[in-house]
Amino acid sequence: MSDIQEKIQEKIETEVEQARTVCDISGSNSAECAAAWDAVEELQAEAAHQRSKNPKNSLEKYCDDNPDAAECRVYED
Repeated sequence: MSDIQEKIQEKIETEVEQARTVCDISGSNSAECAAAWDAVEELQAEAAHQRSKNPKNSLEKYCDDNPDAAECRVYED
């Protein structure tokens, strides 16, 4: 998981906790509760977008796990 995905996941968890608190305080049918869950949904959509943005092929995944492998060398001009 990339740093961006990890940060988004942490933010989702925080927003879920906040949404539950807001809904407990203001009621599950309140505008505040709906807005809090909308924020969660937006973050979940962004997380899905980040995951599908540039899926790595098998070589890229291998090189992430084995950066010193011969197949993963990068030659610069």
